[in-house]
Amino acid sequence: MHAREPSLRRTRRAKAAAIAIALHPLVVTLGRTLSWRVDGANHFHDLRRAGRPPIFAFWHGRILPATLYWRDRGIVVMTSENFDGEWIARVIGRFGYRAARGSTSRGGSRALVQLRRELGSGHPAAFTVDGPRGPARIAQPGAVWLAGATGHPVLPFHIEADRYWTAGSWDRTLIPKPFSSLAVAIGDPLYVAGTAEDVVEQNRRELETRLAGLEQKCHTLLGQ
Repeated sequence: MHAREPSLRRTRRAKAAAIAIALHPLVVTLGRTLSWRVDGANHFHDLRRAGRPPIFAFWHGRILPATLYWRDRGIVVMTSENFDGEWIARVIGRFGYRAARGSTSRGGSRALVQLRRELGSGHPAAFTVDGPRGPARIAQPGAVWLAGATGHPVLPFHIEADRYWTAGSWDRTLIPKPFSSLAVAIGDPLYVAGTAEDVVEQNRRELETRLAGLEQKCHTLLGQ
């Protein structure tokens, strides 16, 4: 059994690399056809000017459009250590992201240590806050805890498209159709005063509320 594990890991890495090689040109081509309507970009720019890289927080089902919108900004993304996390890390790496491997179920503490270090070095961090397995639209506490531990704010955002496909996955992944318009709504920074359990829980619920409001704002931007 133990002798097979390195071989299985190599096979998994090879498959993930093949997926990334195949997906990258498709995503690039799709991205060139999209148009964007953005609300709240000043929140990100203000934090950058202040030297306070944020902790981005968004739903797992918006990974594809988020990868295109936030590309090449030196963002470090928390991705799970399972196979999905492996190929997602490889795909987003081709768009200028780096990955901190871990999740709520495995490797999370190690990934949080890396993200604290990256924030201290000036790199924004990012969480799909309902990942890696859901339930969908229920925020896990990791991003909020990291904000309380570091003093860096959570910056929530949401993305919608006027024309799209929806995958049959647990997160209802949104895949924009070519030449569609996308709305990006970026919220006010959420500062968290420490890591006490009640503080984290209160702000976790607040984050869910803000993300719901940003979803509605996206629909308004798209005239829906």
